Amino acid sequence: MLKVQVDSFGYQDKAILKDISFQVAPGEHVALMGESGSGKSTLLKIVYGLLHVEDGSIFWGDTEALGPNFNLVPGEPYMKYLAQDFDLMPFISVEENIGQFLSVFERDTHQERIDELLDLIEMKPFAKTKVKYLSGGQQQRVALARVLAQEPEILLLDEPFGHIDNFKRISLRRNLFLYLKKQGITVLTASHDPSDVLPFAERTLILQQGRVIADKNTQDLYKNPPDYYTASLFGQVNQIPMKLLKSYSEIERSILVYPHEFKFSDSSGLKVAVMNSFFKGTHYLNEGMAEDGTLVFFNSEKEQEKGATIFLNVSLNTINKRLQVGQKANT
Repeated sequence: MLKVQVDSFGYQDKAILKDISFQVAPGEHVALMGESGSGKSTLLKIVYGLLHVEDGSIFWGDTEALGPNFNLVPGEPYMKYLAQDFDLMPFISVEENIGQFLSVFERDTHQERIDELLDLIEMKPFAKTKVKYLSGGQQQRVALARVLAQEPEILLLDEPFGHIDNFKRISLRRNLFLYLKKQGITVLTASHDPSDVLPFAERTLILQQGRVIADKNTQDLYKNPPDYYTASLFGQVNQIPMKLLKSYSEIERSILVYPHEFKFSDSSGLKVAVMNSFFKGTHYLNEGMAEDGTLVFFNSEKEQEKGATIFLNVSLNTINKRLQVGQKANT
């Protein structure tokens, strides 16, 4: 069990993290999400031991992970960290970069392990290529293979696919996270991309201004976000006053509605004037304006004509899920 407790941490009297406390079970994949500057990368660096924290502690089971004040070389042997800067050796080949991190006591299996990791990151054709000739995305994939070389018990990933082309990112993301789950490796991933999180992380922690404001099962958090900030990290979201959705409602508050949750109606519901229609491949994302000036985003199978008036509804089940307990919409 990874136990993280950071009561406070900052630089030069500026608070970065406050009242952070959570646990990660062995083999569990937990995501960290939050806007830039929310403290995700700082938290990973503390867990790994790159930053010293006075008020707090990091434990893996009964073993305390010590920071740079105690370790000449940062980090613990059971933990690996993939940072946003790759720290590769540019003048040796891809396979040599990976091999540098394999045990000297298992040289007879080195090539087999290197080949396995090259397959995982889809870089086998570049095995003999010097790292300095690789693109940024290719270097990120090599850095990923390198941190996996010694089969860590805990893997910390900071925006692990940020430099990789989208067409490679899709297969690499799937290959990596399925591999980590199969190996039983505990994973803590900091990411802005919901595609890194929704399909793969069992739990998600939401950070805002250095504090954890939500810690829930990932699917539950997406389906029932506690606030606009949390929902917006997963993609486009609307904040719609209840009186626009249900004219008879006596509830003076807004609810969160994802674009795909709107249903079209012939003559009743939220009246919206279409402003723009954006092709998204499987659907169109439309931008419209409600009568009170509320900006509304909704999905459709077909492109919507600019200036057209349409009516949108949200199911009562969705409305009730988004309202606070005890504030049910009238049927």
